[in-house]
Amino acid sequence: MSEAAPIGHNSIAGDQLRSIIERIERLEEEKRELAEDVKSIYQEAKSNGFDAKAIRKIVALRKKDAEERRQEEAVLELYMHAIGMI
Repeated sequence: MSEAAPIGHNSIAGDQLRSIIERIERLEEEKRELAEDVKSIYQEAKSNGFDAKAIRKIVALRKKDAEERRQEEAVLELYMHAIGMI
């Protein structure tokens, strides 16, 4: 197992590490801002009379291909039948 080389305050490795950390921080901030934008769109949908929970479900379903959706629906139907819901 190799040990990491020491990183000094003014070393090249220290500069690289600082750059990596700052890039991560910028992306984390962008991610937070995007999450706020998404939340705002769901609030807009709700204020226009749409069911935000249903929209979230549709968004999740659209991320999956048709076969994956069919498999999930088949398992769900099987389980619901097993507990007497259908």
